[in-house]
Amino acid sequence: MKKAIFEKVGQMKLEDVEKPTIQAADDVIIKVIRACVCGSDLWAYRGLEDKAENSENSGHEAIGIVEEVGSEITTVKPGDFVIAPFTHGCGYCKACRAGFDGDCQSHNDNFSNGNQAEYIRFQHGQWALVKVPGKPSDYSEGMLKSLLTLADVMATGYHAARVAEVKPGDTVVVMGDGAVGQCGVIAAKMMGATKIISTSRHPDREALAKKFGATDNVAERGDEGVKKILALTNNEGADAVLECVGTELSTETAMRVGRPGSIVGRVGLPHTGKMDVSSSFGKNIILGGGPASVTTYDKERLLKAVLDGEINPGLVFTKSFSLDQINDAYQEMTDRKVIKALVVVSD
Repeated sequence: MKKAIFEKVGQMKLEDVEKPTIQAADDVIIKVIRACVCGSDLWAYRGLEDKAENSENSGHEAIGIVEEVGSEITTVKPGDFVIAPFTHGCGYCKACRAGFDGDCQSHNDNFSNGNQAEYIRFQHGQWALVKVPGKPSDYSEGMLKSLLTLADVMATGYHAARVAEVKPGDTVVVMGDGAVGQCGVIAAKMMGATKIISTSRHPDREALAKKFGATDNVAERGDEGVKKILALTNNEGADAVLECVGTELSTETAMRVGRPGSIVGRVGLPHTGKMDVSSSFGKNIILGGGPASVTTYDKERLLKAVLDGEINPGLVFTKSFSLDQINDAYQEMTDRKVIKALVVVSD
């Protein structure tokens, strides 16, 4: 089968490898229909974090068809259409029961990788996989895109809004204009926020955020950005801030633009040295967040919201690539020509 490999900084390649097999009783082998590139995949590609040459791709989002199941799997069967979350919660540990399956306590291998491939081995699939009614051919390409966002970015944006406790009538600031930030706007709108301030410097991304529900946009950064955001809140500060980037500047800004007692929902993969949280003390700023509770959110609300047409997060995919074009998919996201790259693996 074909599988993407991280060759070196700035270069992905495709290799022929053995198809994965069942190795544990709770494994599920999935034929991938659609995969994609995540913003977090770009850190190593851009040389901003260490990754061994000729190593596993970091892709962790997929939808597909169940091919084979381990002996302990009773919830899905061959032929089922499933969303493969980037997390692998068990559904019964204390963390999962509390709605934090991104931090499942039952095993140490809670996160996916290697999903930019024709087939994947999904570990701990009994509860974590999310069944989709019917088969892929029942859905439009646009719907398949939205279903794919439920493997990560839509659930991650929703997680930011959940931990920030966004409520009807709130003013919310969303740091980041990538796919997660865009989905954060969707989530804030779903939860009833009436003023949603996006922070894009790119006209296409600002326009998409407004389509999703953003009411205002601030492109400036640093002190000027903080000043303009605060002005949009009558200088009172936002009720909630969704930090969807992970950089030092984004995190610092998030803590500066919230009102006293506000919550910063952090879902941007941290790429900071040390974070100074002393600035949050004087304003009683609350920090929360981490890996998204993908399966919980999909099963409780997000899958139905997509199927009912309440939300259309698939619009974050602005260009499609074949698996053979995997390096182009990474490069065009790196060059910010594409918000999120869809990888069409099979029909």
